[in-house]
Amino acid sequence: MTINVKAIIGSTSSTSHNLKVVEFMRKRYSEQLQITPVFINDLETFSIDIENEAPPAVQGFKEDVKDSDAVLIAVPEYNYSIPGALKNAIDWCSRGDLVLQGKPTFLIGASIGALGTVRAQLHLKEILTNPMLAPVILPGNDVFIGTVQNKLDAEGDITDQATIDFLDKVVQNFVEFYKKNRAGA
Repeated sequence: MTINVKAIIGSTSSTSHNLKVVEFMRKRYSEQLQITPVFINDLETFSIDIENEAPPAVQGFKEDVKDSDAVLIAVPEYNYSIPGALKNAIDWCSRGDLVLQGKPTFLIGASIGALGTVRAQLHLKEILTNPMLAPVILPGNDVFIGTVQNKLDAEGDITDQATIDFLDKVVQNFVEFYKKNRAGA
């Protein structure tokens, strides 16, 4: 069984380290996870003035997330928190069709800083506790890839064996978590 995972890329950068990590995961774990990146670059800023008639880019984004078995959120850290564009995407998910509710989800984050995305993920987890969002997050498998620039080769593949081994374990744990979550549904 391959799990259909939509990976929300929390950065709008064309050189995103988080996108590179997701692409690495897409290739490495293709037998377990069918990972499709979902981009937030073109989402209009959330406003209650347009929430009932969401723009086409927002509708497409939410359909992508809805049309998945699970969600992976790749979150960079900007100024000790999540990027504004990612918060905007999450705000859209909390309105209308609640596409994250009950969705098995796991988080990863890569940063050039030594701590990876520890603070951003703490903020993200707090945001995701909103009952209008409420994905089912894989517990105890925090992926904080620090000094990522030293762990990727020119093609964007992870070269650090400890990071690869840890990702292998997290993906294995997520597959088991997903199966248990779906069995109980």
